[in-house]
Amino acid sequence: MVTAIVGANWGDEGKGKITDMLGQESDIIVRFQGGSNAGHTIVNDYGKFALHLLPSGVFYNHTTSIIGNGVALNIPDLVKEVSDLVAQGVPAPKILVSDRAQIVMPYHVLFDQCEEERLGGKSFGSTKSGIAPFYSDKYAKIGFQVSELFDDPAVLKEKISRVCVQKNILLKHLYNKPEIDEEALFQTLMEYKEMITPYVCDTGKFIHDALAEGKNILLEGQLGSLKDPDFGIYPMVTSSSTLAGYGAIGAGVPPYEIKNIVVVVKAYSSAVGAGEFVSEIFGDEADELRRRGGDGGEYGATTGRPRRMGWFDCVASRYGCRVQGATEVAFTVLDVLGYLDEIPVCVGYEIDGNVIKDFPTTKDLKKAKPVYKVLPGWKTDIRGIKTYEELPENCKKYIEFIENELQVPVTMVSNGPGRNDIIYRKSRLK
Repeated sequence: MVTAIVGANWGDEGKGKITDMLGQESDIIVRFQGGSNAGHTIVNDYGKFALHLLPSGVFYNHTTSIIGNGVALNIPDLVKEVSDLVAQGVPAPKILVSDRAQIVMPYHVLFDQCEEERLGGKSFGSTKSGIAPFYSDKYAKIGFQVSELFDDPAVLKEKISRVCVQKNILLKHLYNKPEIDEEALFQTLMEYKEMITPYVCDTGKFIHDALAEGKNILLEGQLGSLKDPDFGIYPMVTSSSTLAGYGAIGAGVPPYEIKNIVVVVKAYSSAVGAGEFVSEIFGDEADELRRRGGDGGEYGATTGRPRRMGWFDCVASRYGCRVQGATEVAFTVLDVLGYLDEIPVCVGYEIDGNVIKDFPTTKDLKKAKPVYKVLPGWKTDIRGIKTYEELPENCKKYIEFIENELQVPVTMVSNGPGRNDIIYRKSRLK
């Protein structure tokens, strides 16, 4: 059976923890999109980790972790991530990399940095990891697939030369930067080849065979619904689809095999990067929530940037669950809100004097003002609680209010950063 774990909002919802947790009952975990531009924070028996490319199930001996064909593969980053895990006492994970995955080239990172610098105050808030230039090249058909590293060197050199004609014009005349040295780039790719050779295989065939054997497979997405290039807050989005439906493509599984779609929803809102954020809060109120949030504060797992903070947004989260096709919700970081007497929840958007409850496109989102309903807090620490019945009454009312707004069953409630800090509220869907 295939289960997808994806985010409802801007990312940072806690997908890594849920993948790490559900990895215990899985055979294969596949990362199906995105690159090392964002990360998942994991707290388990081995310690605390920030993963960027590796799927969050790498901590189990019985799992195979796959980098799918839909991923923006930064080879040095992947190799470093593996070596860092092993250095911290984690057993060497079994990793496979799709021979159809495409490579983040050194000039992708350079172009990302140059373009953000050129845009100045109108930049996209990129992590400058090369993701947008990478996906631009992929769909312009001038990217480099992992399989091409194993082609005739003369063929690879010819392609490098052809691509560099275009890249060097931009570097020289748009960005005023040094041109790419073709021979140095070829040698870099040969180094990449040596690094990645132990992991490369036809992962599509591997997954196909695993499905035939009845294996359990998790698909792990990066970021969330509102960062999807089609359904998100365009243009302040990422460059690959963040939706569960793309998991069929980015991992190489038939769409009908995805039976469960676990959408991870945060008990409040946070975001890294630019873009519309209707329920955003500021000043001391935001600082307090940021300080208490996450595990050690709300800061980007990859960039370390302070996250923008806000109250729970029912409009955005319901929409995020809908476009993901949620079958169940994992509700995370609920324990963070225990300090509040009252908890505002955004239940609608006011646009031009009208209150709406359906998430609009960006042109209207820019004008939206939050409409709040204030719920009572529970003013107690809920970490360590193992059953739903033990939760404070107002805490249960908060969960049930959100569930009613989302129109999707909340099956898991996370009340702490650790792998076992979880309350199974209802029977998991099978």
